[in-house]
Amino acid sequence: MTSQTIGSAAAPSPAETVDRLKAAFRAGRTRPVEWRETQLRGLLRFLDEREGELAEALARDLGRSAFEAWFGDIAPPRNEAAHALKHLRRWMRPRRRPVPLAQQPARARIQYEPLGVALVVAPWNYPVNLALGPMVAAFAAGNAVVLKPSEIAPATSRLLAEVLPTYLDPEAFGVVEGDGPTTQHLISLGVDHVFFTGGTEVGRKIMEAAAKTLTPVILELGGKSPVIVAEDADLDVTARRIAWVKLMNSGQTCIAPDYVLVHESVKDDLVARLSAVVTEFTSAEGPKRIVNRRQFDRLAGYLGQTRGSIVLGGETDADELTIAPTIVVDPDPSEPVMTEEIFGPILPIVSYRDVDEAMEFVNGRPAPLGLYVFTRDTDLADGFVASVPAGGAVINHCAIHYLMPELPFGGVGDSGIGAYHGEAGFQALSHLKSVAVKGFAVDPRIVYPPYGRVAQAVMRRLF
Repeated sequence: MTSQTIGSAAAPSPAETVDRLKAAFRAGRTRPVEWRETQLRGLLRFLDEREGELAEALARDLGRSAFEAWFGDIAPPRNEAAHALKHLRRWMRPRRRPVPLAQQPARARIQYEPLGVALVVAPWNYPVNLALGPMVAAFAAGNAVVLKPSEIAPATSRLLAEVLPTYLDPEAFGVVEGDGPTTQHLISLGVDHVFFTGGTEVGRKIMEAAAKTLTPVILELGGKSPVIVAEDADLDVTARRIAWVKLMNSGQTCIAPDYVLVHESVKDDLVARLSAVVTEFTSAEGPKRIVNRRQFDRLAGYLGQTRGSIVLGGETDADELTIAPTIVVDPDPSEPVMTEEIFGPILPIVSYRDVDEAMEFVNGRPAPLGLYVFTRDTDLADGFVASVPAGGAVINHCAIHYLMPELPFGGVGDSGIGAYHGEAGFQALSHLKSVAVKGFAVDPRIVYPPYGRVAQAVMRRLF
């Protein structure tokens, strides 16, 4: 058994786990491509063979259906692992680099080396996907991995701790269950990389802790991802795509649309279509559960404080921890629903008069994780993408860039540091070592001191 809970007398301590992984890395166990491929295949087998158990755990933790569990938590890391397996050997090849004339004859290359022990700190909202996705990058890069699942999704955490290690190398992988102090303790043990997915405020604490040991970090955070709808957008398609992504996991998705900024000429039409689509999408199953009472109270508080018009939903059930999908029109820009990341089934809608006003509105807030622009005008869409800092952007849809392994996924500013997925993840969890190679045959004396007038003139030309 490689899982442990702090305080358990029978299990290894976090320090013992990290020491074991460090020893395996120092011994070179994780470097061969065959080892890396074996771990990736192990992740694939785990997702295939344990899909039913994972769905049951996710249902207990988050109230998800089996299909939602597959779509949100199983399919994405499976695709990432399959993509990495297909391309890993090409990613690992050293890359030749040109050599300047002054250093000729010589050769130069970049080679990718693993960092050591990578700590993956997973969140509760997609507790499988956002645990295994970073692990794909870490294993592909040849690192040992210690996983800290989210204690807010306890059934999933327990399953990952008990079952996942049986599919991976027990000498180079471990699971440590626990809460925030557990994460801080693991960082203090001198891991070689920290990969954290979660909220911005906790991300700051992770970075502060990692700074004490100069540990590099990737922080996948969140923020208020805006949707900008121009007057020429296809409103039926726009409404369906916004509602579909917003309602996933009851809005508890870091790249979900957080608010809609729509041209005033089509605002009423879009509100009507969104209301109809949301009603259609939720009619069969009703509202989904919010993860816990703390998050429920926060979201219910936002609704209680809003000065906007609630045109759909608004109902809350504290006993069931459910909030009906809600559309709020014209909230005050200073109220919490417009200043805080919502992370729930509430969609504010405000209007704009012209492009400059829309850009000023979005850029007056911290850089979001996602930017979504709906328009037929390519120049307008490209103008927003170029002018609004964001982790990623999608034109005429929401969040689908996350599902494309060839695109790096990450934030900027308050929405995160660093990026992963596909080759970007492999590189982010690797050290890019520069290697220069010289021979002995050519060794002109003029480059060595003492430097006379002629030598200095030659050196100035060469260098």
